[in-house]
Amino acid sequence: MTTTVSFTVATADGPRPVSVAYERTGSGEPLLLLHGIGHHLRAWDPVTRILATEREVIAVDLPGFGTSPALPDGVPYDLATIGRVLGAFCAELGLDRPHVAGNSLGGLLALELGRTELVRSVTALSPAGFWTEAERRYAFGTLRTMRRSALALPVGLIERLSRSAAGRAALTSTIYARPGRRSPEAVVAETLALRGATGFHQTLETGRGLHFDGVKGVPVSVAWGTRDRILLRRQGVRAKRVIPHARLVRLPGCGHVPMNDDPALVARVILDTSR
Repeated sequence: MTTTVSFTVATADGPRPVSVAYERTGSGEPLLLLHGIGHHLRAWDPVTRILATEREVIAVDLPGFGTSPALPDGVPYDLATIGRVLGAFCAELGLDRPHVAGNSLGGLLALELGRTELVRSVTALSPAGFWTEAERRYAFGTLRTMRRSALALPVGLIERLSRSAAGRAALTSTIYARPGRRSPEAVVAETLALRGATGFHQTLETGRGLHFDGVKGVPVSVAWGTRDRILLRRQGVRAKRVIPHARLVRLPGCGHVPMNDDPALVARVILDTSR
């Protein structure tokens, strides 16, 4: 069941109210799951059941995505601010330095939580922030095209397309290497989540000129799908240079959102890191 919690976050204009939707399941040490831009917490469904056998899993809708409201007017969607939001969220839920795993934007946020030592371990799946300028422009252009397509398609057409493997590929092959594995209901939900992502443009704009500086003091795994079509896998080598102690993991046959393409492998990488 999705729950929403409200709390205040320090900003340049003083404390501001923020609400975050999340789901919590399983038992064990806490594990925070962070999705990518335009997605929602349902991205983690393929691996949640596996992870919940060993961890208390808390999957989050980031502010302005899924069912979480947008940030208050004037509050930026930059890395530092969202990092503070997630820190305040953990404090509100009583999560004492959880493990964290994130994908794409969520991977970068997971690394930021590691940098500020708010977490015990970090698993970053195709994290943003390790691109060249040309690669950033390509990725942002691809994401904008996906958003425009989602907005242009009538809901009825999205539903009809999702009923066939070819239709699901047309809707989601940019992020999944194996789109036929995604259920029709999931494809409809994530396409609508992309349409309704109020934080999409502001989050994307904060990525201009963004480069991550590194993490110290916590275990880090950086994993990259060999068939990632948005953030190319050579960026993983750069991430390893920036975070020398990180474990760099290859995810054969996986796309940009690998949880759908190989749930068992992705869950193993996360659990191994969190051990």
